[in-house]
Amino acid sequence: MKFKTDTIIQVEFYDLDPMDVVWHGNYVKYLEVARCDMLAKLGYNYVDMKNDGYAYPVATMEMKYIKPCTFGQELKVVSIVEEIEPALVIKYVIFDNKTGEKMFKAKTMQIAVDINTRKTVYEAPENLKNKIASYKG
Repeated sequence: MKFKTDTIIQVEFYDLDPMDVVWHGNYVKYLEVARCDMLAKLGYNYVDMKNDGYAYPVATMEMKYIKPCTFGQELKVVSIVEEIEPALVIKYVIFDNKTGEKMFKAKTMQIAVDINTRKTVYEAPENLKNKIASYKG
């Protein structure tokens, strides 16, 4: 049940640190933008998850900074869902969209939680399984 999407992000001035490169914490924001875009393309976003009774908090995050990103740079974030059970595991690679140079990579693991009981659920929602199975991106 793997699938992949691409998201384009423009590095904004307010993302920079005093050394004129993207502040390290903003890469987490870029991952979230890409994850929301991926879920929107899939047709199963966080609102849909909530309506199904699930939340998906991030449990772990691995990041590797390869090369600094700079103001005005156009980035391509490639997001790949590797697993949906027992947890949602997404791998990300950020490239310079013009040169193809690899800038950053990461992996997140999100755990499904029943909104009402706050207990971990180890099976993905049926709607999520169906959307991934029928994805034609």
